[in-house]
Amino acid sequence: MSSKNFFLIITLVLLSHLASAQLMKAKEIFSKADSLRGMLTPLRTCYDIQYYHLDIQVDIKNKSIAGSNLFRFKANDTFSRLQFDLFENLSVDKVEYQGKSLPFEREYNAVFVDFPQAIEKGKLDSFTVYYSGTPIQATRAPWDGGFDWKKDKNGKPWVATACQGLGASVWWPNKDHLSDEVDSMLISVSVPKDLINVSNGRLVKVEANGNFKKYHWKVRNPINNYNVALNVGDYAHFSEKYSGEKGTLDIDYYVLKENQEKLPHLKKNVHETLDAFEHWFGPYPFYEDGYKIVETAHLGMEHQSAIAYGNKYINGYLGNDGSGTGWGKKWDFIVVHESGHEWFGNNITAKDLADMWIHESYTNYSEALFIDYHYGKKASAEYVNGNRRGIRNDSPIQGPYGVNKEGSGDMYVKGGVLHHMIRTIVADDEKWRELLRGLNKTYYHQTVTYKDIISYLNKESGIDLSKVFGQYVQHTEIPVLEIKFIDENSAKFRWISEVKGFNMPIDIGLKGKNKQRFYPTTEFQELKLDGLTKQSLDVDLFNYYIQLSVQ
Repeated sequence: MSSKNFFLIITLVLLSHLASAQLMKAKEIFSKADSLRGMLTPLRTCYDIQYYHLDIQVDIKNKSIAGSNLFRFKANDTFSRLQFDLFENLSVDKVEYQGKSLPFEREYNAVFVDFPQAIEKGKLDSFTVYYSGTPIQATRAPWDGGFDWKKDKNGKPWVATACQGLGASVWWPNKDHLSDEVDSMLISVSVPKDLINVSNGRLVKVEANGNFKKYHWKVRNPINNYNVALNVGDYAHFSEKYSGEKGTLDIDYYVLKENQEKLPHLKKNVHETLDAFEHWFGPYPFYEDGYKIVETAHLGMEHQSAIAYGNKYINGYLGNDGSGTGWGKKWDFIVVHESGHEWFGNNITAKDLADMWIHESYTNYSEALFIDYHYGKKASAEYVNGNRRGIRNDSPIQGPYGVNKEGSGDMYVKGGVLHHMIRTIVADDEKWRELLRGLNKTYYHQTVTYKDIISYLNKESGIDLSKVFGQYVQHTEIPVLEIKFIDENSAKFRWISEVKGFNMPIDIGLKGKNKQRFYPTTEFQELKLDGLTKQSLDVDLFNYYIQLSVQ
């Protein structure tokens, strides 16, 4: 072998290893802890949660909690061992079943419990977990997770939980997987007697106990774990009635006493939001549990029937408009966005965190529909188009399954842009409204998959949108519409896309004239348009989020 060939081979080998190393570097590595948290194993699917009674006391001075959670379940299979979840920094003091303590083992944040005899398929049964400790303290709620320990301007304790993504097991024991929503629950929280705790659902009882008061909140509708919340503060309480599609809806406001005079801002935004969303999405999904706004030190969270609010009683997102159009400053971002989650995220919930884009994309788009309802379709489209400047196209908005990992943050604005584009493709606003209302009716109080959403839209719209969702949700790049001029007045066009066989209708015309709908595929076909030139070509890039290549 010549030295020239030898060095060529060595160079190729090194380049190959370098390429492999780069691929390995780019690929996320997930641990067993991630799988225990995110995967549906037989130790989780063997039982269906039907009811929780979470009963805890909050020790504000020591930033700790102690209490219990009753698990009432139905056996999906015959089993003698199951998994529940609680972060390993919290102590499992006892697991009690039929008056006796059960043996258990812990691995990372998973707890495995062994029963003395097999629990037969179909049986209704229960056990109680007693626990205590100092939960993780959120440093930047709601972007990280845990307890947010703060004080108001008067020095009174002001405490809240927020745990989306990280998981509810950061502060209470539960079957911490989105696929299994508890049917109903009771949340009992003891706090110092001069404070109030506000949780989800309706307040059914307050008990005095020395220096503490225990607040009992009953949740009558299914709820996903990360929505379960406590909010402790020196609150003033106001209530009113809203005449909605399903009858009378109870609205409650819990604001710090120091901010009572700012209540009209909340009332105006809440009423405008409910008006718009009941129009677009159908009745508020939780009439039985009511609708609450609870002031928090952190920015906000979609806690079901007890929305966390921290937007400082101003319009926009802390006074800002991410779209740059001005339309985002005409309403309170947190009231609108977090209320939108009552339909998408709380009513319709993804089965796996990988599909968190279902929650966030539709809710981002709900902001545009709020604008549409109050300010018109043109304003709505301008807002969506302006939001594009926040898109990074860094990775897919759908995450990997089974490891409790969501996709790119693009799930917000890129997702909203996608839904506006689907509306443009449907090209019938009344039908579009029926699709959105139909989603919330068909999947009322249910968990869903990617396939559920796409299959529904395909069937009800009469348009196969599979390739469109595949490209925008499961891939990073956006498709390219390539237009090649054969001569001055004739051209051919095609889509360039990562999705094999990609197809999406698009509106093309001549400048100053109405556009026509065309149906390009990944194969070149003639673009037939009288009077077409490079100079007169007009592709709808305002409503379609694509790349355009004209040659």
